[in-house]
Amino acid sequence: QVSLVESGGGSVQAGGSLRLSCAASGSTFAADYMAWVREAPGMQREFVASITSSDITYIADSVKGRFTISRDNAENAVYLQMNSLKPEDTAVYYCHNNSRGRNYWGQGTQVTVSS
Repeated sequence: QVSLVESGGGSVQAGGSLRLSCAASGSTFAADYMAWVREAPGMQREFVASITSSDITYIADSVKGRFTISRDNAENAVYLQMNSLKPEDTAVYYCHNNSRGRNYWGQGTQVTVSS
């Protein structure tokens, strides 16, 4: 069973930065696909960024140039660096893991960006 715990969310003014962390346990982390998705109130869950076991990254157009995803296999962690935050980035951010073909999700961390 994979466990994912997100941290680093909070409230920030527009233009500010936050760094989200996701700590994974119980998985073959280095071999896993990891991603961040977000869900704003009343909206569908939206893909944000992903990183493969080969460190290939993919960033959604809505955050490209502002967000960066990275991973530390020694720490079993994945990070989302968010810069130049906008009010429309306000959402609950979830960590997603695909381990051996199975999908796992964290509990989410709230990010609130005020104008």
